[in-house]
Amino acid sequence: MNIKWTLFIVILIIGGLIMPPGSPGESALSDAQKIKQVYRMYSDYKKDFPEVMDMTPQAAMALLKKDQIIFVDTRKPAEMRVSTLPAAITKKEFLKHPGKYNGKTVVTYCTISYRSGVFARNMAEEGITVYNLTGGILAWTLEGGKVYDAAGVTKRIHVYGNKWDLSPSGYETEKFGFWEQIFPK
Repeated sequence: MNIKWTLFIVILIIGGLIMPPGSPGESALSDAQKIKQVYRMYSDYKKDFPEVMDMTPQAAMALLKKDQIIFVDTRKPAEMRVSTLPAAITKKEFLKHPGKYNGKTVVTYCTISYRSGVFARNMAEEGITVYNLTGGILAWTLEGGKVYDAAGVTKRIHVYGNKWDLSPSGYETEKFGFWEQIFPK
């Protein structure tokens, strides 16, 4: 293999788009280790949107029990078809009528809450208050939250790619293919 291909593969491994040959899968981690990893990764991502207000999965679950929350899913439609948080709406739906949700706490999320953090930052710049779910759908499920698909409660979750394959034990994961990660639509 020439040096260009070697460098390309190293960049993909560092970026988390592929796993190096012989590397242990994330399934080797316990759920306690996974949640620590998710929160560590989110802490690193948070540096890109420090002004955004966070909400922990536990606080969001408490608001859900009181019917005081609306979740805004900032992921791609393919990810949302696999599973969403309870009664989540798309960011497109939210942007049509953000005032419609006055009286509810608006919480954005994605796989680990990077994309949703950027969305929350953009909303704050427009004077719209939203929170970002700390650790996204991964933290939500690892903390015991349920996810839903068109048929009801599911044990499937879309984790975007290998780097984020940190779903709880007992969950089936889906990921985007190599090219979908390199060239997102």
